[in-house]
Amino acid sequence: MGQSKPFRTTALIVEDDAMQREMIALLLEESEYDVIQCESAEAAELVLDKLANSLALMMTDVNLAGTMNGVDLAYIAKQRNPGLDVVVTSGKPLRQKLPEGAKFWAKPWAALDVLREAELALKLSQTDQH
Repeated sequence: MGQSKPFRTTALIVEDDAMQREMIALLLEESEYDVIQCESAEAAELVLDKLANSLALMMTDVNLAGTMNGVDLAYIAKQRNPGLDVVVTSGKPLRQKLPEGAKFWAKPWAALDVLREAELALKLSQTDQH
């Protein structure tokens, strides 16, 4: 008798630094998330085209591989899913305005910050579904 696997919440991590991307993914997987990893905003946009409404959280660095930056990606993500919890991070001061509802975290941030945000996004996505 196979048990049905409970629905897992999905997060999109967009970071060109592979070690940082992997660390965030591991933290979120420990928080019962399925994680999709991208190193460029262009790759993440393709994920958003297909899955925007099934995502609960997107974390993106400002500086990414490719021509689009994380702030531009945050606008696209919020257009596709206005209820998506979007976190934009950078080691430098933010020079662009973020879309309504997006958050900025200056690097370095703590692993606990990611875990807290994962819990918040989970609660927000569950209230959106009811």
